[in-house]
Amino acid sequence: MRYGYVVPNNFGVADPNELIRLGVRAEALGFDSLWVNHHVLNVGYVRDRLGELPYHDALVMLTWLAAKTSRVTLGTSVLVMPYLHPMSLAKQLATLDHLSGGRLVVGLGVGSLPEENAALGVPYESRGAFCNEFLEVLRLLWTESGASFAGQHFSFTDLISSPKPLQKPHPPIVIGGNRPPALRRAARFGDGWHPMNCSPDGVRQRLQALRAEAAAVNRPEIPTMVQVRLDMKRVTPESAAEYADAGVTDLVMSLNSGDVQRNEDALEAFAAAMF
Repeated sequence: MRYGYVVPNNFGVADPNELIRLGVRAEALGFDSLWVNHHVLNVGYVRDRLGELPYHDALVMLTWLAAKTSRVTLGTSVLVMPYLHPMSLAKQLATLDHLSGGRLVVGLGVGSLPEENAALGVPYESRGAFCNEFLEVLRLLWTESGASFAGQHFSFTDLISSPKPLQKPHPPIVIGGNRPPALRRAARFGDGWHPMNCSPDGVRQRLQALRAEAAAVNRPEIPTMVQVRLDMKRVTPESAAEYADAGVTDLVMSLNSGDVQRNEDALEAFAAAMF
C-alpha cells in the first residue's frame, strides 16, 4: 500500500508556506504522495466553511511543493474540469511534469457545486459531456504532434501543444467520483480511479462495475491505480490490509482541518504507527 497526504490548501490557512512545510515534513516521514484540492471561488459549501478565509490555488501550491520536495508523487484531488480549459491546462501540467522530474499524477473530476459553475458562467447539467471531451482533448494535446478534434465543445485542426509531458505517453490520469457516470469515465479515459470515502466493500462492488464498463469499450483491463481518499483517522494496519485486499493501491488521506499543528502531529503519529 502507498500512502498519500492531502495538504489542506482548502482550509483557510493564512500562510501558504505553512502548507508547504507540512508537505515537506510528510515526505521526510515517508509518505509516498502529496495532494492538493481545487476550487476557484468561495461559494456554496466552500463559503459556508471558509467565509473569506483563503483557499490557495491548486497548481501554484503543487508547483511550490514540487520545488521543495524530491521524491513524493504530486497529485490533484481533483481538478474540476468545467472550471478549466484543456489547452491551457495541458501546457501547465506538462511544464509541471518536467519541473517535478516526472512525479505528477493528474486527478480530474466533473465537480458538484452548481453555485460555482453559475458564477463562472459554465453549464452544470451538461458538464459530463464537456468533461468527456476535455479528457480526449488533453490526451491528444499531450501525445500528438499535430492534434485534431471535432466535438460539441471543442473543435480544432493540427494544433501543437508544447512541451509534451516528461512522462510518456503522459502523466497518469485518475478520475474522481463514486457514482456510475464517474465509473464509466474512469473505465473509458482513466489510468486510475480516485473515489472518496469508499469502504473496502464499496471498492469491490464498484471495481466490478469498472470492469464491465471497460469491457463495454474494449479496454482490456480496468485502470491499474485505485486511490481511495478518506480521513486519516480511518486508516489502521487492519483497515489498510482490507483496502489492499479489495484492490486499492493508494490511500490518500486528509485531516479536514486547517490547524497546522494538528496536521503535523497527525503526520508524526501516523508515520510512527504505520511506517
